[in-house]
Amino acid sequence: MRLRTLLADGALGLRLLHGAGGLDAPVRGVMTTDLRDPSRYLRGGELVLTGLAWWRGPADSEPFVRILARAGVAGLAAGEAELGAVPDDLAAACARHGLPLFAVAQEVAFAEITERVVRQISGHRAGDLAAVVDRHRRLMSAGPGGGGPQAVLDLLGADLDLPAWLLSATGRVVAGSARAALPAPVAARLAAHAMTAAAGGRPGPYRVPPGTEADGEDGDGDGYALFPVPGDGGDPHTAALTGWQLAVRADPRDWPAERLDLMAGVAQLIAADRDRREASRTVQRRLAREILRLLREGAAPAEVAARLRVAGPLLVPGLAEPRWQLVVARVEGRAAAEDGGRVAEALLEELLAAPGTVEGALVAGAADGEAVALVSLPAVPDEGAALRAAAVLAPVRAVLAAGLGPDGRLTLGVSAPVGAADGLRGALEEARHARRVAAARTGAVCGAGHDELASHVLLLPFVPEEVRTAFTARLLDPLRAYDRRHRSELIPTLEAYLEADGSWTRCAARLHLHVNTLRYRIGRIEALTGRDLTRLEDKLDFFLALRLSR
Repeated sequence: MRLRTLLADGALGLRLLHGAGGLDAPVRGVMTTDLRDPSRYLRGGELVLTGLAWWRGPADSEPFVRILARAGVAGLAAGEAELGAVPDDLAAACARHGLPLFAVAQEVAFAEITERVVRQISGHRAGDLAAVVDRHRRLMSAGPGGGGPQAVLDLLGADLDLPAWLLSATGRVVAGSARAALPAPVAARLAAHAMTAAAGGRPGPYRVPPGTEADGEDGDGDGYALFPVPGDGGDPHTAALTGWQLAVRADPRDWPAERLDLMAGVAQLIAADRDRREASRTVQRRLAREILRLLREGAAPAEVAARLRVAGPLLVPGLAEPRWQLVVARVEGRAAAEDGGRVAEALLEELLAAPGTVEGALVAGAADGEAVALVSLPAVPDEGAALRAAAVLAPVRAVLAAGLGPDGRLTLGVSAPVGAADGLRGALEEARHARRVAAARTGAVCGAGHDELASHVLLLPFVPEEVRTAFTARLLDPLRAYDRRHRSELIPTLEAYLEADGSWTRCAARLHLHVNTLRYRIGRIEALTGRDLTRLEDKLDFFLALRLSR
């Protein structure tokens, strides 16, 4: 709307004191202030309403008006209730800076003016947004070359000044406003909020208040609105873990119904584009599933190799003779009640699509509730390029925990890289075993990799709890009891001795003890337990007992 429209509204009773030549200035918002310096709250294009509580004398007008002019506001409306009339020096300052000035009669509330401006602007912007949606629909109808989600986000930012981002379920920014970046901690916070709300069955859009300084935000502004991007159905827990969100930096509470409907339409368009792009990968997925079927059925390595030679160029175009890793994931709890394999597939694909993981990951399917991905790596061995469970899960652990709920779990296993088809079956079993190791740990999101399967630690989670308790008690309880009675340090001494590989000198230096004192303590440990710490078997038993007791 324009200033001329407000002046013509007789119900508002505005009187123009200066600036008839600026009445065609567009009004993009309204702000009420009595601050001497409201610059931090101004974005340009506002009608500023003030009760003049900041005014103490003629010298105050010039700096106040200068701040408004530099911010690019559309005009200033000053109330007469405080001083009885608008000061002449304020009018003179507005004349110098070319800022239209209105007087607001005492009987007119600022709330009436604000409501009039907001209603008018919302109506215009809803129409503008309809045009934006129509333009994007035409772009989308041109096919994948039309620009995809990024096109509509660019239009929202350029035409409506609405910074927007498309977020995956874990907070990965799929596309975003070219005018503003969304920090990773903020994206994770929005994704966690959406997961919690969706898992609770709440329909969108979701309003997320602005964050605090601890979140890397200043706490000001409108916060964010999250519009769910429609998926392929499923219960709320499934949708929470697999759904995308259209995030807009705005407060949707005062939006008219037409604008909310139009934003939902934008989300629908993005969903259609995502489905079209997913369909383009159908052939690759079918080939990967065929290879996985051969591995599960125990096909001969020669048959797997022959199939891989044919499928390889289609699975990973441009990568000659790649190496491979297998990744296995499983989801449990309410999120998996409907179809745990499908949820695991969607989550695994999302995890492997995150920046900084790998290129060429393709989820090959699910069986018995486990999803399996075939990951290609460059042919030249490079430890830095190999996928690691900890690196995949660390950035999304907190977000996933929010969506999994109190009874949900995600466990992940990663194989070592293999360079030939005859190693794929072993890699699959290795990834499955690593996932079982992860499942034996505590926590909602756990992973394990091939690097953990060459250690004795692999065996510990599978020892029955009763056996572990009896084993540790038999070895360590006599030492604990002695430490309690004599306030000694036998347990810490034993740990330090084993960490020093039985070196008296290194152990004594670490504990700041004389070697004779250390020898006395080790002798006391041997006497209480009946073990000999010069024997490898007894050292190993003590080591395992200490590890199991942690």
